[in-house]
Amino acid sequence: MSNRLENKITVITGATSGIGEATARRFIEEGATVVLAGRSEEKGEALVKELGERAVFKRTDIMSEDDIAALVDFTVEKFGRLDCLFNNAGAGDRTTVDSFDEDEFARIMRLLVGAPAFGIKHAARVMKDSGGGSIINNASIAGHRLNQGGYLYSGAKAGAAGFMRAIAKAGGRFGITANCVALGGTRTPAVADLIPDAETEKRALSQYVIRRLGEPEDPAGMILFLCSDAASWITGQTYPVNGGYSF
Repeated sequence: MSNRLENKITVITGATSGIGEATARRFIEEGATVVLAGRSEEKGEALVKELGERAVFKRTDIMSEDDIAALVDFTVEKFGRLDCLFNNAGAGDRTTVDSFDEDEFARIMRLLVGAPAFGIKHAARVMKDSGGGSIINNASIAGHRLNQGGYLYSGAKAGAAGFMRAIAKAGGRFGITANCVALGGTRTPAVADLIPDAETEKRALSQYVIRRLGEPEDPAGMILFLCSDAASWITGQTYPVNGGYSF
């Protein structure tokens, strides 16, 4: 077994299910210590019990900047530093260009743009004083391609990629790298809501070179690479992990 993340202190938001959970498992296998951030204490503590001593849970509501700041401070107080942040938590939407209101706009933008932005802000705050680190945002093909996800979702994911590029430029002199993974349809609860039956899935799969939806484990390899020392000279990039949809 390799240990590409040995002794790395990492934080993963939305870590108690789907892509976040699968990535946490992979990170643990590769030697990392993982702070699992999520809202469900029951799920978080159950996962910690399963993953062992290199996993801890911190209840976090990513809609609160105070919670995000507390998550970063908790990590540094407990382990002395923060090496990698994966801004993963989020949700989809079904809005069209004429079907949203102010409250829905504010909620989606706060969730999908604001939470990663505040995560970047507070991670950078500690990384710049400790020699650097890696920040990865969970983006989407919806931020780059038409007719993927809801109208607000697409705009917000493009915004998350924009914040990533901003910190890549500002943080480089401190040794902070920042990148995105642009995911295609992956079997998570959010995607299950959008692809509710076999016929809808068949239509969706016709757009992918690899004729299957992604599994939560599929993005973990790229995220792991971007957090590893092998990616220390890579920053400001968005990597498609989407079964060839972008061909």
